[in-house]
Amino acid sequence: MTVQIENEFLIATFAEEGAELVSLQSKETGIEYIWQGNPEFWARHAPVLFPIVGRLKEDTYMYQNQAYHLTQHGFARDQVFDVIEKGGEEVSFSLKSTKETKKKYPFDFELVITYTLEHQELTVNYQVENTGKEEMYFGIGGHPAFNVPLESSLTFEDYYLSFSPKKSRTQIPLAGPFIDLANKTLAQTNTSFDLTHQLFENDAMIFETKGQTAITIATDESDHQVTLSYPEMPFVG
Repeated sequence: MTVQIENEFLIATFAEEGAELVSLQSKETGIEYIWQGNPEFWARHAPVLFPIVGRLKEDTYMYQNQAYHLTQHGFARDQVFDVIEKGGEEVSFSLKSTKETKKKYPFDFELVITYTLEHQELTVNYQVENTGKEEMYFGIGGHPAFNVPLESSLTFEDYYLSFSPKKSRTQIPLAGPFIDLANKTLAQTNTSFDLTHQLFENDAMIFETKGQTAITIATDESDHQVTLSYPEMPFVG
């Protein structure tokens, strides 16, 4: 099932499975900002990554001398969330630990995700609560996929990425499906760089980020663009 919120500018649609944003559309222009899940390439839209981000070696980790198995990006994206609050411009989803989740992740938790529309922005808030007695280890992240180009008259190569604040950042390469911390490099993210498919020949580009960061996908051919900003996430890919 899906849930919608809207304001004067935007309509946002979410799937209860994964509490996933599946559409963000401009009322004025009809532009769809979110990738629509073409299964030929990638069938998702904007999955929530919890309780891990990325992949574990052999999809396995040890906790208190017991092996647990978690597939890439964890299980939250495939779980049905409860809608716990909904207004015209805001909706909150909740996922709680169960006997089944504890077979993969032996902690009691509640994950609440709140989406809020304000003017031409969609804000996402993740709240992770440890409802058990033991120290809980987790990672959380968003994986939104944006349509590029945003307009049919443009191409992927018409767009560029720009970071704010403008400074160099550490880039972490991938070795297969895993991050390669031994071969970090300094990336010149103090200037914008053009989008090309060759940039992603080795999968994602991953950067360390500290403090408030904003990344914009834009083009000189149009005023329509997407900016992703966040205050506390230590990495962006």
